[in-house]
Amino acid sequence: MNEKGRLFLIPVTLGEISPLEVLPLSVKKVVGMVDHYIVENEKTARKFIKNICPAKAQPSLHFSTINKFTEPSELPAFLQACLEGKNMGLMSEAGVPGIADPGADVIAIAHEKGIRVQPLVGPSSILMAMMSSGLNGQNFAFNGYLPIDKQDRRKKIKDLESLSIKQQQSQSFIETPYRNNKMLEELLLSLSNNTKICVACDISLPTEFIKTLTVDLWKKQIPELHKRPAIFIIQG
Repeated sequence: MNEKGRLFLIPVTLGEISPLEVLPLSVKKVVGMVDHYIVENEKTARKFIKNICPAKAQPSLHFSTINKFTEPSELPAFLQACLEGKNMGLMSEAGVPGIADPGADVIAIAHEKGIRVQPLVGPSSILMAMMSSGLNGQNFAFNGYLPIDKQDRRKKIKDLESLSIKQQQSQSFIETPYRNNKMLEELLLSLSNNTKICVACDISLPTEFIKTLTVDLWKKQIPELHKRPAIFIIQG
């Protein structure tokens, strides 16, 4: 019986920047040897591969696509190359696979099938925001997207603030980039004046902006966040 291939979790950049500005050579080496990939978008995955390994032959590449339209029943077949002894790569659209990313479902199946999962070092916007926030890095939670409905969202914000006070736990979340300004506006309306908010956007890019202030101080210096990928962290 053939030895199974590995599933490499391949990080990508968080925006338009040269890959080797933020990624170690180990990522380049793995991309250089892997031809089978599971990705969110084939076009952007091919662009990343070309940027980090310009000499790699594109026609030799094989892609399976995982996104909101992918049926769970399709996922096991995506790992067929690993079962045949070939190494595979899993890539997110930005940052690291498996964190706030549909690739987590593929990783779970890999473990079930006895496939070795090997993560590679790379930028995670969630962890990098937490690292640089000055908020509680011993006890924190990531909450994904908050509700879209205004009343539900305000209730959720207040609930997260209460939870952060009760458990001394930093609460992080994200928003669709074109709604970032509205999100910050809602936070400033809903939270207590002494609650701290970290806004971290364009992480690892030349336009990077990371700042932690109380609500009271944010009201005096509201940044422009429109269409800039951002992480929000609050702590009461």
